Amino acid sequence: MDYLNEEEPVGKIGEDELEALSEEEEADGDESERVEEEEMERVDSKTMAWFLGLSTTAMSVPLIVHLQPFSGPIINAVLILILFIVGIRSALVVALIPSLMALAGGLLPAILAPAVPFIMISNVIFIITIDWFYNTIVDPQRGYWTGVLIGAGLKFAFLLASTSIVSGLLLKQELAPKVAQIMSWPQFATAVVGGAIAWMVLRWLKKI
Repeated sequence: MDYLNEEEPVGKIGEDELEALSEEEEADGDESERVEEEEMERVDSKTMAWFLGLSTTAMSVPLIVHLQPFSGPIINAVLILILFIVGIRSALVVALIPSLMALAGGLLPAILAPAVPFIMISNVIFIITIDWFYNTIVDPQRGYWTGVLIGAGLKFAFLLASTSIVSGLLLKQELAPKVAQIMSWPQFATAVVGGAIAWMVLRWLKKI
């Protein structure tokens, strides 16, 4: 006596069940994709908000605060925060802004405009150095502080080496001592203090 149905072999899934499983898998896949897209949109919106807020700060500080010991650390801290929260490309773009705003806002006298390109380049050097050491050294804390200290040193060294060039471009040579002061040790100090401020904020945000 034949107890098995030859049309429905044992151990095999019927066509209806197979279609149902396939539809269920497709639905799960679509749901997963939708969740991922929503998550990416939230991340992008948050990142954009950070970029707008920090870049606005970088532009506003030179217009509001006309004292380098206060404005310098804030601007350096903002550049580092943009680097870690938004990315290096955005940080490099914003690195070009503060010097122009300082010139427009009076923190940097118009007669010292020849110094602006060199300050821009020094900011770029600072950001690239921090990014390189942080991504090269395994220990995040050591990588961060190595980048900040060496970056501040390279920034200072570049500006110091550029002093004679900038002084030669000045219309009033009596301003050369002022240029030397602006482009010397305060640049190192404000960069390191800015690194400390950014470190505290990044630790609070759990970005490092």
